[in-house]
Amino acid sequence: MKSQLIGFLMNFWISFSPALYFHSGEREEKCIIEDVPSDTLVIGRYLSLLYDDLKYQNFLESAPGLGMFVTVTTPSAEVLLRKLYGPQATFSFTSYISGEHVICLQSNSTRLVAFGGSKLRIHLDIRVGEHFLDEAVAQAKDKVNEVNFRLGHLIEQIHHISKEQNYEREREESFRKTSEQTNSNILWWAIVQTLILISIGLWQIKSLKDFFIAKKLV
Repeated sequence: MKSQLIGFLMNFWISFSPALYFHSGEREEKCIIEDVPSDTLVIGRYLSLLYDDLKYQNFLESAPGLGMFVTVTTPSAEVLLRKLYGPQATFSFTSYISGEHVICLQSNSTRLVAFGGSKLRIHLDIRVGEHFLDEAVAQAKDKVNEVNFRLGHLIEQIHHISKEQNYEREREESFRKTSEQTNSNILWWAIVQTLILISIGLWQIKSLKDFFIAKKLV
């Protein structure tokens, strides 16, 4: 019962982005942006399927010769990962700075695969802060070791969530400072506009007074 409760809590606390799919042409690069805290493990899984317009207009498993270039760029425009994988693979990287990381996938051009003007469907699943469980340990007969192992894994997830909360607080603080600065600029601009309008009004009054004096109307 205790191990089941721990397993439920672990599944509840694991943070991940929902899986998605998109279409891509030959050597067409598609990118997504993932906001990741610093020192965080990111694991991505993808599966590329080739569109078959001759047979039921369905998506079939891609040929072995097809590969995907996976490129990960940090917020400072530094390439963190650049590697060629197969039609189905798992990639991972660890962020060293907080911010928006750009993950791009691009099919390679190979003579072994003929696209024929067709397209690919790429299924992508990005998981942030996930650590794999050792199934051999998780299914061990020794329940004490199993519980200890799952507790350690749960503590790692709690640390990850705490790190994400700190990152969100930093972003909130940055957003608050930006908002305050913007509001301050708007206030000063309103004051400047008011002073300009008052100056123009005084100038017009003086000009009219001088005009009436010159015409001896007053």
